[in-house]
Amino acid sequence: MDDDMEDYGFEYSDEEPEEEDVDIENQYYNSKGMLEGDDPREALDGFRQVLSMEQDKGEWGFKALKQIVKLLFKKGDRQKMMEAYRQMLEYTDSAVTRNASEKKINSLLDHISASSDLDLLQEFYETTLVALERARNDRLWFKTNLKLVGLWFKAREYGRMHKILKDLHRSCRREDGSEDLKKGTQLLEVYAVEIQMYTEQRNNKKLKQLYHKALGVKSAIPHPRIMGIIRECGGKMNMHDQLWSEAATDFFEAFKNYDEAGNVRRVQCLKYMVLAAMLMESKVDPFDAQEAKPYKQDPEVMAMTNLVAAYQANNIREFEKILAHNKRTIMDDPFIRQYVEDLLRKIRTQVLLKLIQPYTRVRLPFISRALAIPEADVEQLLVSLILDNRIQGHVDQVQQLLEVGDKAQGMNKYTAMDKWASQIKSIHTTVCNKVL
Repeated sequence: MDDDMEDYGFEYSDEEPEEEDVDIENQYYNSKGMLEGDDPREALDGFRQVLSMEQDKGEWGFKALKQIVKLLFKKGDRQKMMEAYRQMLEYTDSAVTRNASEKKINSLLDHISASSDLDLLQEFYETTLVALERARNDRLWFKTNLKLVGLWFKAREYGRMHKILKDLHRSCRREDGSEDLKKGTQLLEVYAVEIQMYTEQRNNKKLKQLYHKALGVKSAIPHPRIMGIIRECGGKMNMHDQLWSEAATDFFEAFKNYDEAGNVRRVQCLKYMVLAAMLMESKVDPFDAQEAKPYKQDPEVMAMTNLVAAYQANNIREFEKILAHNKRTIMDDPFIRQYVEDLLRKIRTQVLLKLIQPYTRVRLPFISRALAIPEADVEQLLVSLILDNRIQGHVDQVQQLLEVGDKAQGMNKYTAMDKWASQIKSIHTTVCNKVL
């Protein structure tokens, strides 16, 4: 819907409108009607005519300039567009009401934000901020700064982000430096951007501090998209720390918030929740949740659904086949890809434990064929499981044999090897430090 639909509202007054004002108003709406034509130049000329008809800066000139800015943006004429925008901002001093100016500028900010031209966006936002500081419009100043910090986030200009984030944090505090409880919603928006930045930088220490601060803000009614961002980043943080259960909870909360906001990230977070559920070796189907059920047959989610089925059935060949055949929906996601090895290790562990259960002695080549991995990888997996007390026994490397049941011999051997490896690492570090 056109954001200028309010132009068609009626205001009743005892005063008769001046004939000149009626002519300007008619010229504006005639020009607006030309927007649907094939040649936008006619509309552009029409809106410029509105400006020339106005003796003093007023409402119709302000609206005409807004349309001129949009037309020049569409045309790709950056220089003339910015000239028209600066002219439009001059009207905010006294020609139009504060509410009218805020509504139009806000509308233009959203419209121009669709551009991929970072230089244009920077110039547009910074020009807006100068005018807003002059007009002391704190609400729009905050929103424009959020857009500018989002621009630097996309460009990975983290240094520039820090400066703006400081200003935004300052605007959410009282004069004594304490947080203004009335600005809880704005504070969460700042936290959301900051949390995204630290997630990209993989600064888990800062991320944890901000994440818990964000969840502690109770005086806010945030947009669900903001909470979706915070919970998604929290899920990634917990995945990094291998806290699979906490990560699954965060991703589910992110999914619900994104779903409420109608944001496309909901499907991605649902896939991440499924990933975390598999890593925590949950026997519960993640799609049993009422909110997740409608997405079970979603083409983007189907691959993960099949992956869960293969995982719960310990069908390692089907599991690897699904990974290979669904490169775009699974392996092309860098976040999922970094945990695929953990998933494979989990399912191989489950298959291996089930495989050796009836035996006291099992040959490594037999396990290698069952898991479809090299014998060296089988040995590495067995040693890890013995050290973790999940298998009681030891590996005879000469005979390529796993002997199950002799817990003491297996544990002593691998504990000694682990200690030996740690000592070598310590010596290596000491030598390197002395050389440096």
